[in-house]
Amino acid sequence: MADLCWVILFVSFSFLFGAFDASIGDIDPLYRACIVQCEKTGCAGEICLQHCKYSLLNSQKEPLYMQLNQRDCPTDCKYHCMVKREKKRSSLGFGPVKYYGKWPLKRIFGLQEPLSVAFSALNLAKNVQGCLSFFNLDKKTSYNYAALWHIYGFLSVNSCVWSVVFHSRGMEITEKLDCTSAVALLGFSLIISILRSFNIKNEPARVLASSPLFAFTITHILYLNNYQMDHGWNTKVCVTMGVAQLLIWAIWAGISQHPSKSKIWIVVFGSGVAMFLENCDFPPYAGLIDAHALWHATTIPLTCIWWSFIQDDAKYQTFDLNKKEK
Repeated sequence: MADLCWVILFVSFSFLFGAFDASIGDIDPLYRACIVQCEKTGCAGEICLQHCKYSLLNSQKEPLYMQLNQRDCPTDCKYHCMVKREKKRSSLGFGPVKYYGKWPLKRIFGLQEPLSVAFSALNLAKNVQGCLSFFNLDKKTSYNYAALWHIYGFLSVNSCVWSVVFHSRGMEITEKLDCTSAVALLGFSLIISILRSFNIKNEPARVLASSPLFAFTITHILYLNNYQMDHGWNTKVCVTMGVAQLLIWAIWAGISQHPSKSKIWIVVFGSGVAMFLENCDFPPYAGLIDAHALWHATTIPLTCIWWSFIQDDAKYQTFDLNKKEK
């Protein structure tokens, strides 16, 4: 559920104010003129980009490996023209503005959003650690939901991987992969919240309960990738699935006698704090620290707590089963 927080907010706000929507910065005539000049000459002000010669000489789009490595001419022209305009705005006493739905952030080692990448990578590490710890524990317990949590772990790791990639190199293909992995995680998280909270252990009943949601999730993913990347519709779907499972877990924690239910409350409260941070949406401090990066940071402890609950749940169910057998 900690990853749920990440997915809801990313889909809701990143797509609501999407990376490809017009913003004040990218409709600035001086910014646009700078880009046109840069793509013609390979220079953005005093900075000349050597790899732009490839585009100028060959009059064709750079190879995919150059785009993925953030060394394609159009991307670098946009970045350096943005830096140039922001310096000019700052000298005139104006604050930063958004470009293509995002605040202007400094690149580090070519990474578009370095702190978001770093925090996503830490979240990835915590998910991998949680998966491995649960896998080792699973050998010693009799837990009816072990297979489901293994799948959840895989989807969480996959989502974190594409989060790292997308924040490193924001382009159409990485956006689709990040979006797809996020929707898949959300859909499966909703399924597992229903199965666990209603204590559904019978396989036919599990199939009956999960099939409609599974089919809807797959259909939604196919729609986004093969028909239309409708950010507005995707936002509504993901927020609905996310809020639904948060409510399910919260209600279950309220009526359950589970010894570790307090951890669920911590994650639910932490998710609320994270949503507040994302809603703040303040300009980046020092060109690096923005609300989105801080929000990514909050998911790290939430991930640790959530995997701790999963392990506690496995131990509790095993203990309860052994108690009944005796």
